[in-house]
Amino acid sequence: MILSKFKWITESNRPKHFKYGILVGLVFTELCVLGVASGMEFKDKQYGGSWDWLDWSATMLGGLIGQLIQLEIIWYINN
Repeated sequence: MILSKFKWITESNRPKHFKYGILVGLVFTELCVLGVASGMEFKDKQYGGSWDWLDWSATMLGGLIGQLIQLEIIWYINN
């Protein structure tokens, strides 16, 4: 049941958004992920597409995961 609610993340090119969100979140902060996600959607809109909130959400979710991994690495190094 819960997996059917996350089916949207496997559609279109959202796995790429998710993956790049993880990479940016791993190296930088969630604020940078916000800029990257918004920039990618702005670019899509400028080239005749439309703003896709699900693509944006996939990038932000990936960034959150990347940020959590980053914090885990920092915690591991400091302890």
